[in-house]
Amino acid sequence: MRIGELAALVGVTTRTVRHYHHLGLLPEPVRRANGYRVYGFADAVALARVRHLAELGLSLDELRDALADDEGRELREVLLELDADLARQQEAIRIKRQRVAALLEGADLRPGSMGSADMAAMLRDLSTGGSRIADMDRDLLTLFDTVAEPEGRARMAALMRPFTEPDALARAQALYRRLDDLAGAASGDPRVPPLAADLAARFPDEMASAIVENLDQVPARLRPPGSGSGTGAGDGGWTEALLSELSPAQIEVFRLVIETLKDRMR
Repeated sequence: MRIGELAALVGVTTRTVRHYHHLGLLPEPVRRANGYRVYGFADAVALARVRHLAELGLSLDELRDALADDEGRELREVLLELDADLARQQEAIRIKRQRVAALLEGADLRPGSMGSADMAAMLRDLSTGGSRIADMDRDLLTLFDTVAEPEGRARMAALMRPFTEPDALARAQALYRRLDDLAGAASGDPRVPPLAADLAARFPDEMASAIVENLDQVPARLRPPGSGSGTGAGDGGWTEALLSELSPAQIEVFRLVIETLKDRMR
């Protein structure tokens, strides 16, 4: 067989055959006097084996090392590693399918509802009631769920779950409405202190503790005095962009809430 016939028989290109020769994956056949390679049945079998193993996911370097072992021990070890890697990929796909199924179960497929299965389920129950501030909270939760580690996602979903209970949700929506009413208001608005006190009272100790422990991630404008300058994500451009959408009164509410939580956790 000529190289073109061999390639057609196995289902590869002549360029692939030459590349395999160059890498040492396929032995060079004998050549005729005119310089043309002459391939036999054994060459076709060897080429088919290389193609099959490559399609399984082995790199060409792994193939070269494995095929150099006449007894097949190296190849067995490589295949065992490949099997373990495929098992990990299969588990990752299973988890992704679970997340897709959880999203498909709900009617809300807006971007704000995307995320892990736990967070997606929680956000479906956390109605915003048309509040702009509540919508911002949903977006923040979605962002956190995207960038956090699995343990952090699960913890946040567990912390937020009590807020989806009917009574708690009604109280939260009332607070959101009061925050919305402060749009355009100055930081000295008399409605700010009582709203901040009522909002801080809604934070369970576990959530308050988590906020206080991570004050370096809070935007500098919201940190209580004596909390340090901090260089964490809270001073990033996205947080300043978020704060720029709030009125001075709304920012002051959140600053007072954090100050109240810090005092509570002392």
